[in-house]
Amino acid sequence: MRYRFFSHFIFKILCCFSVATGYSQNYWQQRVEYQMDVDFDVTSNGFFGTQTLKYYNNSPDTLKKVFYHLYFNAFQPGSMMDTRSRTISDPDSRVMDRISQLDDTEIGFHEILSLKQDGKALNYQVEGTVLEVDLIRPLPPQDSSTFTMEFESQVPVQIRRSGRDNAEGIEYSMSQWYPKLAEYNESGWHAHPYVGREFHAPWGDFSVNISIDKDYVLAGTGTLQNPNNIGYGYEDDGIKVKRKGKKLTWQFVAEDVHDFVWAADPDYKHVKTKAKDGLVLHFFYQENENTAAWSELPELTVKAFEFIEENYGEYPYSHYSVIQGGDGGMEYPMATLITGERNLRSLVGVTVHEALHSWYQGLLATNESYYAWMDEGFTTYATAETTSAIFKDDGPAQERNYQRYNYLVSSGKEEPLTTHSDHFTTNAAYGMGSYTKGAVALAQMNYLIGKQKTASALKKYYYQWRFKHPDANDWISVFEKESELELDWYLNYWINTTHSIDYSIKKVEAENGQTKVTMERLGGMPMPMDLYVTFTDESKELYYAPLVMMRGEKENEGDLKRVTLPDWPWTHPEYKFIIDRPIDQVKSIQIDESGYLADINLENNRWERE
Repeated sequence: MRYRFFSHFIFKILCCFSVATGYSQNYWQQRVEYQMDVDFDVTSNGFFGTQTLKYYNNSPDTLKKVFYHLYFNAFQPGSMMDTRSRTISDPDSRVMDRISQLDDTEIGFHEILSLKQDGKALNYQVEGTVLEVDLIRPLPPQDSSTFTMEFESQVPVQIRRSGRDNAEGIEYSMSQWYPKLAEYNESGWHAHPYVGREFHAPWGDFSVNISIDKDYVLAGTGTLQNPNNIGYGYEDDGIKVKRKGKKLTWQFVAEDVHDFVWAADPDYKHVKTKAKDGLVLHFFYQENENTAAWSELPELTVKAFEFIEENYGEYPYSHYSVIQGGDGGMEYPMATLITGERNLRSLVGVTVHEALHSWYQGLLATNESYYAWMDEGFTTYATAETTSAIFKDDGPAQERNYQRYNYLVSSGKEEPLTTHSDHFTTNAAYGMGSYTKGAVALAQMNYLIGKQKTASALKKYYYQWRFKHPDANDWISVFEKESELELDWYLNYWINTTHSIDYSIKKVEAENGQTKVTMERLGGMPMPMDLYVTFTDESKELYYAPLVMMRGEKENEGDLKRVTLPDWPWTHPEYKFIIDRPIDQVKSIQIDESGYLADINLENNRWERE
């Protein structure tokens, strides 16, 4: 089985019983173990659930409260999600005012029937999508408690991510479907109300038993434990056999994940294929004239996983499922929900994007609410590289991301990426910022430290921080160590501000038989300069001006002769240097030929001799 690495097993033990060391002796993270049993009624679209949750407090703090997310409660008229959608200037077209129009049979809810800590009843209060719980016994460091809960839930009509009867006719897309313990870390609790954006949760193990009408086919997170008992061929090439009784119980187990998703539909077709090293890819969809592209999806998904593993790190689980459902595309551990009535390029694109979230969010579990650019942005970067490779596209893979970033800047809607995901003024600012500017944050590293260092640092970041909760400082630290350059200034400018990059070649003039070039920084963000000088004999040289605050120089990866110039202090708007040839021998000067520098105005980046 792919997943059982000895080093990770040791880490798991440390997480449960001591402070997890990570790469600092002060690093720690909480851990959960869920056992859930669900009795689902497809007539009422509701279910009764029992949950036993063992919670390990690996923090140095004594906890007096805990918090659960109750995501289904967002799908009620007057909820925070409903109100936010009706008052924001550019609402999500999938939501709009739809929640406000739901009747009692269409809303979602979680009703907590009982909650105990180590067998003793607890006091709790529901505040919208958050369950606030006072502990009867404070939980000291390096201790654990077992919480038992009974709850009833109703699945809302499909509006955002989770729900029933989506636009393509999938009956149940069961994401954010259970009371989920919130994350606690060095910053405290993260019990954010659900208004339709991002998620954060502790790592743990899940054992989930779902009893449902026998005609339904289920797919989701985890490994199915009883394929023979339910009579559905996860292990027999997708062949259904006759089932008995009114309901069947599907038993799933998932280890070391931070969420659990499932979907159910009586008309799912199940296809599976194998990739290298025993990885099994599962595909669940309704076969009809609108889903014809799914027949080509398995082969291309295998190619995608091969490229991803080679470039970004090994996928550690035994399988991955691509499931038709939801309202677009949304990532979950070991699975994704995607709408499936797409052309092939769109279908592959969304599958690759959501699969890559298994790396950036699924295994590098940043707090998406605060670091959505690390989740969505890095995934967007890797998606462009992966799809370009498997479709053998012409042109730069990241070109579209840079175009979108330029649009964001020109739109006037840009906000700092430190903004909490829920609190961007517009959906456009969140989307273009987190996805596009986040992608450029990583892509621009190819310019700043070089392609080879970027590729190796990205892999080291993955292997160093998977199964943990890295933040922006953890990411930049890996790139600093790999490049041996200071990069904190880059993180500060690109993420904490909306300063943009704009450099120009201000003047080129003759001086004492040589050529003097005057550069000007017009934008608010400083960057090192790569200047490509082409001479009239068609020879070429690279002139490189590092920044003082880099405290070093990137390696010269190309074959061109490179002239390393004195450092450019960020306080100096102008910078002058000498080319040791007469001006009549200089044909052109170009800022950055790689295309990785996110200069917002390319018209002033080139000088040509008249």
